[in-house]
Amino acid sequence: MNPTLLVELFTEELPPKALKSLGDAFSELLSKTLRDEGHLSDSSVVESFASPRRLACRISDVAALSPEKKIQERLLPVKIGLDANGLPTPPLQKKLESLGLGSIGVDQLETVNDGKQDVLHISRTQAGKALEESLNKALEVATTKLPIPKVMSYQRPDGSTVHFVRPAHRLSCLHGEQVVRAQLLGLESNRITLGHRFLSSGVINITSADTYEEQLEKEGKVIANFNKRKAFIVKALANQAAGDKVIQPEELVDEVCALVEWPVVYEASFEKEFLEVPQECLILTMQANQKYFAITDQHGKMKNRFLLVSNLLTTTPELITTGNERVLRARLADAKFFFDQDRKKTLESRLPGLANVVYHNKLGTQKDRNGRLVELAAALAPVCGADVEQAKRAAQLCKADLLTDMVGEFPELQGNMGEHYAHHDGEHADVAQAIADHYSPRFAGDQLPRNPVGVSTALADKIETMVGIYGIGLIPTGDKDPFALRRHALGVIRMVIEKNLPLDLKEMLAAASLLFTNYPDFKIDLDGLEKFIQDRLRGYLKDQGYSAAEVESVLSQSPSQFADLPKRLEAVRAFSQLPEAQALAAANKRISNILKKTEVASSNVDANLLQVDAEKALAAQVKEVGPHATRAFEQGDYQQALMVLAPLKANVDAFFENVMVMDNNDALKNNRLALLKHMHGLMNRVADISQLAN
Repeated sequence: MNPTLLVELFTEELPPKALKSLGDAFSELLSKTLRDEGHLSDSSVVESFASPRRLACRISDVAALSPEKKIQERLLPVKIGLDANGLPTPPLQKKLESLGLGSIGVDQLETVNDGKQDVLHISRTQAGKALEESLNKALEVATTKLPIPKVMSYQRPDGSTVHFVRPAHRLSCLHGEQVVRAQLLGLESNRITLGHRFLSSGVINITSADTYEEQLEKEGKVIANFNKRKAFIVKALANQAAGDKVIQPEELVDEVCALVEWPVVYEASFEKEFLEVPQECLILTMQANQKYFAITDQHGKMKNRFLLVSNLLTTTPELITTGNERVLRARLADAKFFFDQDRKKTLESRLPGLANVVYHNKLGTQKDRNGRLVELAAALAPVCGADVEQAKRAAQLCKADLLTDMVGEFPELQGNMGEHYAHHDGEHADVAQAIADHYSPRFAGDQLPRNPVGVSTALADKIETMVGIYGIGLIPTGDKDPFALRRHALGVIRMVIEKNLPLDLKEMLAAASLLFTNYPDFKIDLDGLEKFIQDRLRGYLKDQGYSAAEVESVLSQSPSQFADLPKRLEAVRAFSQLPEAQALAAANKRISNILKKTEVASSNVDANLLQVDAEKALAAQVKEVGPHATRAFEQGDYQQALMVLAPLKANVDAFFENVMVMDNNDALKNNRLALLKHMHGLMNRVADISQLAN
């Protein structure tokens, strides 16, 4: 096996929120180039390292010289490269000389047709590349293609200007125990690196690529592997919590991991009086401002102790904890002040102030918007099983907390603070919950509103946003969706389906659009908005495990009610398992194509005009199974409504084999088309089963 390669770029502190992605990308780009150049084998293992002051990559089994490879190089079209006698033309000779192949004869060239013309090629053996050459290329690629949030410009000691995410100070490149000569960002490679700012002493001479991680830990007090350092932090937090629960969102753990090289977890505390403030405020203050970890008991009730991850191991941890307690105390005091001040005014008393908050310059103020929400919530309440007056009250108050000091300081708490203040104001419990829940679901997989009032208010909020923003032309494009219309659409879909609401979305969108008639810039394309929502619905259903064909079978009919779509899809899935399914689906597709080409006035079949035995048999069977299919459909038994159609297969096959539908006799033709139309209606009420045809 070939030696291991190590590359480390030592820098000033890297941006913490981007560190993990920078580390992963550095290793991926570096290893990909070296693999493309032929230095890696199938057994080569790539390890990524990222700490606050370094990006590194270690790759096993790296060849010092890439293997020779045969390449076929395109030269010129035959009509340009050869004259009438088959001899090389001056352009061909010039091309060969530029490649150092001037002595090559025509007989050594190959003719390859590229689909348009004959082209001259030459096959030759390319010598292997030295690792030094390939590594310099890989380093250039890795640093120029890094997903850098913001590039810095800085000067090297020699006065040259360098552009990188942070100033780079050292470059270490080792192949086994040997230094590989490389240049990057004005640096020359060597085997020297630095450890922890305070816990290590002096420079570290890396013995070999294989000893890199161990040396950094022992001599430098640096856990260089991001994932290993993160796992160490999580375990240390759990140990310090001593049976309590640590509030540790993934993004916070990642950010803290990116701030420390040798993590040490310390416990600290704050005064119990601060627990009077809603714990969401306290937790957010700790996380956003100080990167601390809040602690709760097993029931989720917050305690007046917290954990902090330090970059310093010390015998006097109280010097660290008391300083952090002092900083946090000031933050919590601010939160308590905001909370106390906010409760001096009711949410209702803040409503007039919404007239001074612009929602959108083409759609009015938040007060204007509140009026629209109240109307929509009232209309939606019966559908959601909510009390109409409570729904109107929740919609009226749901934006009032935007004017509170706490939400002004922490916008992430909007809705949550409204619930707390509503309880303080003596509002109905369902109304208070709805104020918090009208933003739900806030993200994929988030919980839905907890009560019917919340559902009606949340639906009103999302429908009003989609109709308003779409109506002024701010349609999401690519990854740009500043008003989160995709998330709002998915939220509506989830509530309607998962709460089994009999909501006609088409009617509700039309009703919502009437609330914007006084705004001259509002020009809604309801068909476009419905298609936009259906695209989200298509993705949602596929995420639930349904196939593309199953989904298209129900969505091709553009349903305006979504609640029963899972039942329809289950029915379609069960039907598709039947032996007759493919034949009926193909027949249905054929019928659809026939009916598209011909206008059929009626689906009433005249038995006196049935002449061929095959059409008589099919008509009789359709007449027999039709009532059963209709009854099952009306009762919501979609599976049975499809299953009773399965026996039609034999007679459908016989009909198409023995009956000329487009007969010269118009009466016979129209009667046969009516039979097909009647059968088509029976087959496609649950879903368009032609979508199941292979």
